[in-house]
Amino acid sequence: MRATFLIFLCFLGLQTALGQSASERRANVELIAERDAVQPGETFFVAFDMQMVDGWHVYWRNPGDVGLPPMIEEWRSGQQMAGEFIWPAAYELPIIPGKIMDYGFKDRLVLPFPVTVPDTASGLISVSGILTYLICETVCIQEKAEFQLALPVSTETQINEGNGALIADWIGRSPQPLNGEARLTETTGNWTLSIASSAFILPDLKLRFFPYEDEIVHAAEQVVEFGADGASVRLIPFEGEPFPERLEGVLVAETPAGIRTSVEISAVSGPLLSGTSGTPPTTTAQRGSAQLISIVLLALLGGVVLNLMPCVLPVLAIKAVGFVESASNGSAAEIRLHGVFYTVGVLFSFVGIAATFVVLRAGGEFLSLGFQLQYPIGVAFLALLMFCIGLWLLGVFELGSSVQGVGSSLAARRGAVGAFFTGVLAAVVGAPCIGPFLGVALGAVISEPAPIVFLVFGTVGFGLALPILLLSYIPGLQRYLPKPGQWMNTLKQFFAFPMFLTAAWLLSVLSDQAGGSAVVWTVAGAVAIGFAIWIARLSTAKNRTLLGSISGVLLLLGFAAPLWMTWQIDPLSEVRLETADAGRNETWSPERLDEIMLSGKGALIDFTASWCATCQLNKITTLQNEDLQQTLRESGIVFMVADFTNRDEVIAEELRKRGRPGVPMYLLYLPGQTEPKILPQILSKDLILREIQNV
Repeated sequence: MRATFLIFLCFLGLQTALGQSASERRANVELIAERDAVQPGETFFVAFDMQMVDGWHVYWRNPGDVGLPPMIEEWRSGQQMAGEFIWPAAYELPIIPGKIMDYGFKDRLVLPFPVTVPDTASGLISVSGILTYLICETVCIQEKAEFQLALPVSTETQINEGNGALIADWIGRSPQPLNGEARLTETTGNWTLSIASSAFILPDLKLRFFPYEDEIVHAAEQVVEFGADGASVRLIPFEGEPFPERLEGVLVAETPAGIRTSVEISAVSGPLLSGTSGTPPTTTAQRGSAQLISIVLLALLGGVVLNLMPCVLPVLAIKAVGFVESASNGSAAEIRLHGVFYTVGVLFSFVGIAATFVVLRAGGEFLSLGFQLQYPIGVAFLALLMFCIGLWLLGVFELGSSVQGVGSSLAARRGAVGAFFTGVLAAVVGAPCIGPFLGVALGAVISEPAPIVFLVFGTVGFGLALPILLLSYIPGLQRYLPKPGQWMNTLKQFFAFPMFLTAAWLLSVLSDQAGGSAVVWTVAGAVAIGFAIWIARLSTAKNRTLLGSISGVLLLLGFAAPLWMTWQIDPLSEVRLETADAGRNETWSPERLDEIMLSGKGALIDFTASWCATCQLNKITTLQNEDLQQTLRESGIVFMVADFTNRDEVIAEELRKRGRPGVPMYLLYLPGQTEPKILPQILSKDLILREIQNV
């Protein structure tokens, strides 16, 4: 069928193709090189840069139902030096939906291949010949383009940065080796391609398998099913096609945002070694209740431990003061009411976080630990909020005054409403500290359905509220609580200082994200808020309306102006490395990692962020250790940093590929190894040394 249809299409365009000049071709073809001068014995890349007229396309190595791929028809020089084409992942080209499907490229195709300079080369080396390709719109035309490239042979390599970047970009679009397992099984006339790999665990991915040969019906729908550890793709074989011992091709994954990754597939027949059949690994719901219960228990523990974080302790102090006041009134029922509505407030906030997670995930976002702190405007707001809470705890202003914060005002009210908003406040101020402990929840629900997401996030919130809830129901609690007194005010003032320290830490994060200007605006906002409070305290019965209005405007500006200005500042794109680390750290990128691996070295990659407390602890206690750094250098292992302080799609893609919910993540590539060892989130020098020495 392909041959007959192709002959028909080519016949339609034959007259157009004859006698064509270069200006009449539907594709502008140029042979480019990443070097302006080369050295004897080195290997470098050249590429055909094919830019097509709008609406026209060329074909992939397997064109699908009809077509022919670009090929070198004639070599005039350089054939012995040239290697094979490095094909980027293809796109679907539906010619007749459901009947004829082609694979290829529209607009532009850059087709690289390596060239190795002979050891004895001198003067000029030349690569020349004729490239032929089929280019199609409503008709197909076979075009030819002469190519010639001559480069001087020198004692020094001269790099063409523009061409090098373009060629590297298209090489990066070629499929990577599969980090996992692929198998092929046959069921009732269909084939099932099963992939066990952490790169394919998100159910919002679009998957498409592009075979190297013609074993399957190209135009058939490929039904995809996802599990917690991979995915399966149903393929329809051509009628009469025997079941193969091996199926090879490229699997392309595309997010709703259009980000594509691809892996090379070589699937042998038989079930997955990690499973019992060719079906995809099961989801959490399919694993059974025991495993789901264990996930929920871990989430509960993460929420309980969150109570020990310094951001939450001041709010717990507020709640403790409320208990004492209720106990002084002899009201056990009021204490229980406080506990219940405090719990409802915390759960309300965590359900909101879960809803945000589900909505953003549906929009194609990859959410990681601490995603709320990746936006400078959010960090600035939290810094100002911590500052205001600190001022209130210190007694600079009293709750109930005209300048009180809305959240704090509601939290201060007696009864159910006050208890509810105290719970909301606990969840809000706990946001900067939540990173290390939300990992249990987010790691479990990264690819699960929405009900599991809400269950696990709700459990984390319940764990946070659980100590207060239990205390509120302990019989006779009021007998053990101290009597109200000055100590309550002293305790509140003491907890102001953790709030100020948290605000200072958030300012350092903001500096990393958006620079000094954002910090200056946020500090100026804090000054305006303090000025508003000072003016409000000057008010009397005679001038309360005027000064209250001035105070309200200043308070609004104190929040709005810094947030607006921070919103206008572009996040810093370069990774900030400490001066003490200069010269021994390298910025991670997939391209730089490839260069290091090709040179025979290894790499230790630190996926980190300045807002990640665990990351900073590991940095201080382990990664900056001079003995460890010296061992890395002696072992040929390059220390690399992938900074996720600001949103970075390349880093997010690597985290998703490794099945990790966020930072910290530590990858150790030993020299000569192509796959990394994923180290634990809590590091020690001895642990890393054992891995390096294979002990």
